[in-house]
Amino acid sequence: MSDALIKVENLTLEFRTDEGLITAVEDVSFEVAPGEVMGLVGESGSGKSVTAKSLMQLNPGNAVYSPESRITLTANGESVEVLSLRSARELKIVRGGAISMIFQEPMASFAPAITIGSHMVEQLLLHTNLSKKAAKDLSIEMLDRVGISEAAKRFDQYAFELSGGMRQRAMIAMALSTSPKLLIADEPTTALDVTIQAQVLELMRELVVEFGMGIIFITHDLGVVAQTADKVAVMYLGRLVEQGPVREVLHHPAHPYTQGLMDALPKLEELDAPLTPIPGDIPSPLDRPNGCVFHTRCLQAIAGRCDASRPQTFDVHTDHNVSCFVAEDRGVRVA
Repeated sequence: MSDALIKVENLTLEFRTDEGLITAVEDVSFEVAPGEVMGLVGESGSGKSVTAKSLMQLNPGNAVYSPESRITLTANGESVEVLSLRSARELKIVRGGAISMIFQEPMASFAPAITIGSHMVEQLLLHTNLSKKAAKDLSIEMLDRVGISEAAKRFDQYAFELSGGMRQRAMIAMALSTSPKLLIADEPTTALDVTIQAQVLELMRELVVEFGMGIIFITHDLGVVAQTADKVAVMYLGRLVEQGPVREVLHHPAHPYTQGLMDALPKLEELDAPLTPIPGDIPSPLDRPNGCVFHTRCLQAIAGRCDASRPQTFDVHTDHNVSCFVAEDRGVRVA
């Protein structure tokens, strides 16, 4: 799409360790448009969070990006090559400016000895030209807009004084107060009960409409993706194995890994049916398999092919692509 808000091309990221270079993300490409929600799904250890942190250069100093890696942010008619940013002043563009991030556990993001309001005001003073009073007024307004009751009172409270759902809303309010163009939500509902989770998801849908921002929603829960996303990208061991419109991918999964994630979901219409987990465990990045990264757990793997060569990405439907020899042999390639 030509009007992409964020465009990731050939992103390959390695970490320099005592054991040598460890590949965390390999040749990942995707785009997110303004007002679009992309779900990034996969098991723990798939590289979802590392990929998202790359968009803000939040990975640690031992991260090494390949020369082919490109991340282009286009906002307000101007394009920025994210990986070319170096100084703290330059990085303000993507760290709390045009891009904001909601982390999985709010208690790890709010300092326990600093009030919610102080966090929000400090951020606004750093990223905007607002006065301290105006920053406070905007912060209270944002707390109110995300559904926090008695917002002025909560402004002066500490994170440990709020419930889990309220802390998550406070984090969303802080992330939105700088009017970001792109919001990265890293499993923001994992620690919440289902009622609060539903409220947070509904809030995020409303915010997309109201602010026209793009959202990258990181999760391992396909049910959450089905409720919130316009499109989905499935990641396994640092590679995108399938991506496309959310309904198309969930109704017609082409990759065995996506199929496995779908089969592992509980089925309300068959309460007595046993769960079908994906066999084995995700390999360590230190012991990365040759060929298709999923072949060690794939029940459909083609011996001598899946374990020897890396599959190319091809289209199976409009805007729906997959990297899989098994899918290719089934004849799902479109003209």
